[in-house]
Amino acid sequence: MAKDNDCTIIFDGKRLSGKADMPLVDFLESHDIDLPHVCYHPSLGPLETCDSCWVEVDGELKRGCTLRSQEGLTITSQNEFAVSARHEGMDRLLSKHELYCTVCENNTGDCTLHNTMAEMGIPIQRYEFQRKPYEKDTSSPFYTYDPDQCILCGRCVEACQNVEVNETLSIDYSMEDPRVLWDGGKQIDDSSCVHCGHCVTVCPCNALMENTMQPDAGPFTSMPQSLKRPMIDIIKTLETTTGATPVTGLSKMDMHWRQPEIKRTKTVCTYCGVGCSFEMWTRDRHILKVQPVAEAPANGISTCIKGKFAWDFVNSEERLTMPLIRENGRFREAGWDEALDLVARRLIETRDKYGPDSLGFIGSSKASNEEAYLTQKIARLIIGTNSVDNSSRYCQNPATKGLFRTVGYGGDAGSIEDLEKAEVVVIVGSNTAENHPVIASRIKAAQKLRGQKVIVVDPRKHEMAERADLFLRPKASTDLVWASALSRYMFDHGYADQEFLDKWVNKVDEYRESLEPFTLEFAEEKTGLSRQELTEAAEMIGKAKSVSLLWAMGITQHSHGSDTSTALSNLLVVTGNYGKPGTGGYPMRGHNNVQGASDFGCLRNMYPGYEKVSEDSARERWAKGWGVPKEQLSDKVGEGNFLMVQSAAANRLKAMYIIGEETAFSDADSHNVHSAFTDLDFLVVQDIFLSRTAEFADVVLPGTPSVEKEGTFVNTERRIQRFYEVLPPLGDSRPDWRILTELAARMGHDWGYTHPSQIMEECASISPMFAGVTYERLEGWKSLQWPVRADGSDSPLLYTDGFPNEDGKANLHPLEWEEPEEAPDDEYPLSMDNGRMLEHFQATNQTGRGTRIWDEAPGWFVEVSPELAAEHGIEEGTWVKLTSRRDSIEVRALVTDRVSGHTLFLPIHQGKPGVNALTGEHHDPDVDTPAFKETAVQLEVLPKEKGAPPLKRNNYRYGHRTPTQGVNVEVKWARSDYVLPPAQLSNPRKM
Repeated sequence: MAKDNDCTIIFDGKRLSGKADMPLVDFLESHDIDLPHVCYHPSLGPLETCDSCWVEVDGELKRGCTLRSQEGLTITSQNEFAVSARHEGMDRLLSKHELYCTVCENNTGDCTLHNTMAEMGIPIQRYEFQRKPYEKDTSSPFYTYDPDQCILCGRCVEACQNVEVNETLSIDYSMEDPRVLWDGGKQIDDSSCVHCGHCVTVCPCNALMENTMQPDAGPFTSMPQSLKRPMIDIIKTLETTTGATPVTGLSKMDMHWRQPEIKRTKTVCTYCGVGCSFEMWTRDRHILKVQPVAEAPANGISTCIKGKFAWDFVNSEERLTMPLIRENGRFREAGWDEALDLVARRLIETRDKYGPDSLGFIGSSKASNEEAYLTQKIARLIIGTNSVDNSSRYCQNPATKGLFRTVGYGGDAGSIEDLEKAEVVVIVGSNTAENHPVIASRIKAAQKLRGQKVIVVDPRKHEMAERADLFLRPKASTDLVWASALSRYMFDHGYADQEFLDKWVNKVDEYRESLEPFTLEFAEEKTGLSRQELTEAAEMIGKAKSVSLLWAMGITQHSHGSDTSTALSNLLVVTGNYGKPGTGGYPMRGHNNVQGASDFGCLRNMYPGYEKVSEDSARERWAKGWGVPKEQLSDKVGEGNFLMVQSAAANRLKAMYIIGEETAFSDADSHNVHSAFTDLDFLVVQDIFLSRTAEFADVVLPGTPSVEKEGTFVNTERRIQRFYEVLPPLGDSRPDWRILTELAARMGHDWGYTHPSQIMEECASISPMFAGVTYERLEGWKSLQWPVRADGSDSPLLYTDGFPNEDGKANLHPLEWEEPEEAPDDEYPLSMDNGRMLEHFQATNQTGRGTRIWDEAPGWFVEVSPELAAEHGIEEGTWVKLTSRRDSIEVRALVTDRVSGHTLFLPIHQGKPGVNALTGEHHDPDVDTPAFKETAVQLEVLPKEKGAPPLKRNNYRYGHRTPTQGVNVEVKWARSDYVLPPAQLSNPRKM
């Protein structure tokens, strides 16, 4: 044994060395030995259902999937007993599966059943196949289930129950004819299925298959059923007369014929900030499927409905493919030279006439890090302004401010793995299951399988609240009070980590004195939470060895979101929950690259790597890196996007350049935004669709989505990942980095970038935070979590050896309670909460471009509590008018206990101008984030005919989950007609 944890096993007489305590299947695979198996999956573990992996250990048959490597383990796989058992197991699988591989859409190289059968050299389908008494379920718009192809391996059940933890799928092996069940027997689309795609990803055959794989995944698959069925029948006849070997040979040839036509490209999801990566399978421009892999660092095999299925927008006929120039109030198509020349000229003219700060730039939180870097480089180096920003101003800047005040880095303290490891996870103001579903799955799995405790604090009872061990429902905008009261409780009851505070924290005494007003009585009064609830939460947090706390826009989009974020981080500092596994603060990032857009400099006050524009040393570093005098770079903090819009309305800002942001839809008080955009002298919008924002533009430049370019993103856990070009740019659209490079050249700065890697190399050579980031170190599934040292070592867990402040310590930050800027009163008595839904993203510019996703939640609605509905005589589908201090909207009501009392909830996605017709310009004074969540409204029932229910009755929210511990294979083993292989069964298709 060369190293600790190494071991040597004997397999069929060969000595094999490797890691100890490794699943045998994976251990052998690392030595290029394939132990036949079907139900085993590295992300699911041993299910013991397929009986095709038998080996002999000490004279006894064992399922190979259950064994783990250990010193001296001796295994025989080639004796007659083990071989016969494996063949019997495979025969039993094939009895349940109609083999027609050559005309099967799934014969694309990764069909586990086909590949294992072919490798084992099974000569014939020995047990006669008989059709099952079930129809193929095609009810889902995203995938199908074919019981006649289902081998009852249970992979899908394990993935649904214990990986995604939506708990919809099950198998009842005691049934006369077992099959996979959705909510105990519903059709897929009538169940609680959230269409995450986990089940389809892990299916080892074609029983579960993406609809986009059908029918043109291979040369013989695109045919009408009237022709396909006779061909299948011919194949089955050939098998029983000549044996399966020639047919298997043909299917293997077909599998290889398909490979050159199917392109598999690693990419990173374009939706939320979890940062899921996966392979995208394409045939020409057709996206066949999204296939997650176990090696993906943030998500493994997990996806959500958007990451797995919401890609129809890529080939939408509404995509922009040519530049547009406004003339006489209308757009006309133009060539790139004309468009870029016009933009360059007008930007320079504006700068020279009105000064650098008369222009503002908004970088995209959906574009790459390299594109964010170029956006701020153009603003700062060419134009001379620091008025550059991104959409984090609307969501996460308050969280970043709170972290800067306390611990020093504006990002998650650790990794998603730390959220899984925590003894207690506290979720505040985050509908995690809908907004960050893959992270929610990790937490749900830790709670279900490993006993993690979950505390949820939210005015709305979403899924994570329903699953919580403790659910607290405070009054809106009062989170600072309970968080500070809990900090005081820790000091008063001996739960403060005094050793940690003494060693690592400043201002402890000053902070403790500031907590004097925050008694439990005061917290009760302000939050509406009971003393018992507050005490229970404090005791759970105080006694836990590790606590992770995550929060999102339910905290940040308030008039004092920075202070509340600070209070949450203070609580973690007081209890010593930073710098060790399973601890820390985790502000959930909303867009796929909102973290990266900030990291790489699209901020009004920060260069890439969070170096302040007002500090001489930072200016000097960046001036030197860019080869200009320090004086050429402004030391004046610029305006963020919120202030830019206000400056445009006041005629101070003359021109704007907006990349991939729907500002006209997303900024507060949209009427003022639209008026400001109309008044601009010059507006450039760079996007993939003619968005609401682009409708105000003078020039529209067609960029490309992430799948049509290369680059890197940073996810919510500070993880930098590469994505690759899946498809060429559509029409004459161009990658944003290329557009910006060509624009800079026209403004006299020919930087000569020919690949995004050169842009990253430049940034890494200047910014200490990214010193060791290279495309080579990010190749394939590799990733790095910043800060990254020059030698390439990164930082999965922050603060393990101190904090990034001058003295290496954290700071407790005293706070005072302030009432929200806007609250319900006699005239506007209701509080209007708002947020995202699982099915959609932001302004639906992507999720709204295909009927499959859109039809899941096509209508706008407002959630009304049962008590408020009774008070106003509201029923499902009743039309109501919501009026704020700004405007009114008309929308249908959905009566649900997800909201309570006089609090409403309005999804942000649908409707033009949408929710921001109602929201105001009151904002967080520290970071200028609009207080979207502080909107008081009146409600009026309209005398209109009641509409249809706003959510279809088969929406997953109406489903009834069927939780189990996973695949209950013991029920199959207990059947009177089950015997262990190699003995044969009388009716194997029934188990």
